Amino acid sequence: MDHFPYRDRDLYCEGIPAFELAERFGTPLYVYSTAALVGRLEELHTAFAELNPLVCYSVKANSNLGLLKLMAGHGSGFDVVSGGELHRVLRAGGDPGRTVFAGVGKTDDEIRDALRLGVMLFNVESEAELEAIDAVAKAEGVKAPIALRVNPDVDPKTHRYISTGKKESKFGMDIDRALRAAESVRGREGLAMTGLHMHIGSQITSTEPYARAAAKAAELIDRLRGMGHDLRWCNMGGGFGIDYRGGESKPIASFAEVMVPRLKPTGCRLAMEPGRSIAGNAGILLSRVIFTKQSGDKRFVIQDAAMNDLIRPALYEGFHRIWPARVPEGVPSWPDDFEAAIPGTEPRDVVGPVCESGDFLARDRHLPPLHRGDLLATFSAGAYGMVMASNYNTRPRAAEVLVDGENARLVRRRETIDDLIGPELVGLEG
Repeated sequence: MDHFPYRDRDLYCEGIPAFELAERFGTPLYVYSTAALVGRLEELHTAFAELNPLVCYSVKANSNLGLLKLMAGHGSGFDVVSGGELHRVLRAGGDPGRTVFAGVGKTDDEIRDALRLGVMLFNVESEAELEAIDAVAKAEGVKAPIALRVNPDVDPKTHRYISTGKKESKFGMDIDRALRAAESVRGREGLAMTGLHMHIGSQITSTEPYARAAAKAAELIDRLRGMGHDLRWCNMGGGFGIDYRGGESKPIASFAEVMVPRLKPTGCRLAMEPGRSIAGNAGILLSRVIFTKQSGDKRFVIQDAAMNDLIRPALYEGFHRIWPARVPEGVPSWPDDFEAAIPGTEPRDVVGPVCESGDFLARDRHLPPLHRGDLLATFSAGAYGMVMASNYNTRPRAAEVLVDGENARLVRRRETIDDLIGPELVGLEG
């Protein structure tokens, strides 16, 4: 979180105090750092430079158009998993020819649209999808560029909901099935296999799974070329972990150190699909305390961000560091351990206004005394935050702001009640 420093006990995003952003744009508020986003993209390019990488930013991590425009302007390609995400890329100025289309359930309409727009690759996840893409491509009179998504049966040792590379995953095909599918491609007029795809999971903090997956990818590329396929791309997905607690992730260069030597002999160009590793620590969620209360021995901080704004804690038991945006005297501006019993603090549950017991951002978190109107920051919220937000309890979704130095611009206005109920007014007619 280098671009979110505390200065004289006040939190900043780059050159702007968090309090100023909250006063100007209201809360809950997602705040993103341009320097963090661009810096991480450049770090990926540098670490994997020997493989001439195409970094295809994973739109599902954070699909804000302002952020996508920033990524495109700094040389990023894109990874999309729906027709909607593909059209977001187009609206943001992204290039379909530098875009890969993943996802297990592409419809014929989505396939046709992507072919007409000229996407770089379809990541194919099943034999049935091969047949569907082949049929649509033949009807369009074109050959669809494809990469088979292969599960190398590597355990990424991450949360079971975000582990995707094991044999039993709903994603992709195991190696034997993939080889059989590759044989069938040779007889299909509408398909051209130009790549291999592997994505073993998300929030992976060890290099060992990547070393094993890269070795298996190199072996498979040789076998697929032996079948006559002209493979030019090796797409190793994304999944590089970030620091949520602090200190658990490794530098991007560490992953490159184990992947590059195994992939370079293939002669393939590397494609990657990072999302969280670019956007995760480039964003925070600002919220304001509404009330504090005590029930028995439990202390609660009720603030205006809820599970509908950030669902990761409720859905994944995801951990986020939470700390006041203005730190009182007597407690550290940035604790070494956010789970420790920090002097001058007491354990509190940080909860939202949604009527669910699962509506929390943190439980039993040691925090300094907080009062109505105080501003809180939830860190590492740039990925899988706003993009997974909902309108549960008829709550308008938050605003989003992109900061560049001492300038801040609104990249998504706060929703209104009219935005929420407008599509339903047809039900009142007649």
